[in-house]
Amino acid sequence: MKYHFKVHKERKMYWAQCIELEGCVTQATSQRGLYANMEEALNLYIQEPGQSTDLASLPKKNIRKTKNVVEVPVDPEIAFSFMVRYHRIKKHKMTQNQAAKKMGFETLYSYQRLEAKKCNPSLKILFKIKKAFPDFSLDYALEC
Repeated sequence: MKYHFKVHKERKMYWAQCIELEGCVTQATSQRGLYANMEEALNLYIQEPGQSTDLASLPKKNIRKTKNVVEVPVDPEIAFSFMVRYHRIKKHKMTQNQAAKKMGFETLYSYQRLEAKKCNPSLKILFKIKKAFPDFSLDYALEC
């Protein structure tokens, strides 16, 4: 999953704003530092608290890269947990309890770990996700 940032230079400073996510802005004194800060700002922005129903929008596919517009990948583990939460809330309109039951988890906590900041699911869990959310795309979540 990649988002797009517009990069600006003012005097000796660089700053960037995410095109798709209002308020996702960062700065640095070097281009190298700016790229690291863009990744950090992006990952922090899309990590919502587990009980939150507010979600960041998905990246737009029709934005072209240019000299001043760059693609920034989301950490794959964060992207995965975000996409699980996105499918549960936006596409299937479920609570965490409903999703946990549909996937056959014995406890709500077991399901909540999927939506945690960093998630590394087993093949068995991936099967449960795909069964509950047939439109879930692992490729989209892990696109680098």
